[in-house]
Amino acid sequence: MRVLLTGGSGFTGRYVAAALGDAGREAITLEEAIGKPVDLLDREAVRRAVRLANADVVVHLAAVAYVAHEDVAGLYAANIVGTRNLLEAVASGDRAPSNVILASSANIYGNVEGRIAEDTAAAPQNDYAVSKLAMEHMAHLWAGQLPLTVVRPFNYTGVGQSDRFLIPKIVAHFRERRPVLELGNLDVWREFNDVRDVAQVYGRLATRPGIGETLNVCSGAEHSLRDVLELAEDISGYAPEVRVNPAFVRANEVVRLSGDTTRLEAAVGPVPRRPLADTLRWMLSS
Repeated sequence: MRVLLTGGSGFTGRYVAAALGDAGREAITLEEAIGKPVDLLDREAVRRAVRLANADVVVHLAAVAYVAHEDVAGLYAANIVGTRNLLEAVASGDRAPSNVILASSANIYGNVEGRIAEDTAAAPQNDYAVSKLAMEHMAHLWAGQLPLTVVRPFNYTGVGQSDRFLIPKIVAHFRERRPVLELGNLDVWREFNDVRDVAQVYGRLATRPGIGETLNVCSGAEHSLRDVLELAEDISGYAPEVRVNPAFVRANEVVRLSGDTTRLEAAVGPVPRRPLADTLRWMLSS
């Protein structure tokens, strides 16, 4: 099986490529297919690369994935128009893939209390979430031509994630024993899943035909930010001074965000769930 993997050089993509390789599947990026960098906003370059990749499955991860990304126009262009160009190229190709997996985000649900299922009404609270929800609606224009699977991953982290993201920022402060750690709202609850588990789920999905499903990629395990700080302190034996910086408190902050795994487990079997302490230990030792 040959898998066209967009975003293959990114944080998540590297782990997905490794998971596919471990399962005996070949991952190929647009850049590898055409022999040079490919901008998803370049329709013709995308079309040529897709044709040359000649893949059995598509896993589309390439996107602007940072919620606080300052270039709002670039965020919308990459996440919506870039995805549209890819779908157009795949639909017009000579080879019909068995599955086209599109990474959306659990951020589309907004500030919803309790365990979130796929039929929970979307209520995006920021431009990133709006762009991902718009991408989903746009992708449905190809539902009659392509076997789509939309995945909505909840928060995850691991070695190699940018320090712009919350958990790597915290880990860096503990690992380097910096005296002061400035954060935003400490009273938020999230899933903090392991990127290796998420990659394994994507690998399993790549073996299934796309049937128009939307799936939460989640574990259901919810932790507060205070839990993260306590675990990092226990593992490292160090406790920086933690200050709440109002500049880091986001407007329309999503307070609680955790997912219902029922539909995902029906699709791929038991969801891998590494304990958060194991993930933090891995990150702190790297």
